[in-house]
Amino acid sequence: MSTIKDKVVGAGQSIAETAKKVGHEIVEGTEKAAEWVKEKTHSKPACDTAKMADQTTIRSHMDVVASCGKLVGKVDHVEGDSIKLTKNDSSDGQHHMVPKTWIDRVDEHIHLNKNSEEVAQAWKSERVGCCGG
Repeated sequence: MSTIKDKVVGAGQSIAETAKKVGHEIVEGTEKAAEWVKEKTHSKPACDTAKMADQTTIRSHMDVVASCGKLVGKVDHVEGDSIKLTKNDSSDGQHHMVPKTWIDRVDEHIHLNKNSEEVAQAWKSERVGCCGG
């Protein structure tokens, strides 16, 4: 009789281990899905109604803040689908253009959906394309 009991205990342990493994895989899949949703919702198109309403409140000299919290510049003015940053507040003394699609929200500051490194790597400078560069 102990052999049947041992087999039942062994089967129960095997089921518990399998359930634990499956549970971990479900958690991992859920975390990946949540990250994917976060990534996709942070890159909504600029035509989103709420963002369009926020973008109408953009004014000169507003701080532009990266998603990491670092100040990346101040608004000079809006130019088409971009925000032109002041050159006086730029580390290289140039105007830089930030696409409106990078805007996450606007309150007293303009908050971007990119961190400061991404912004610095991808923004466009007024001098791009001139003087052979």
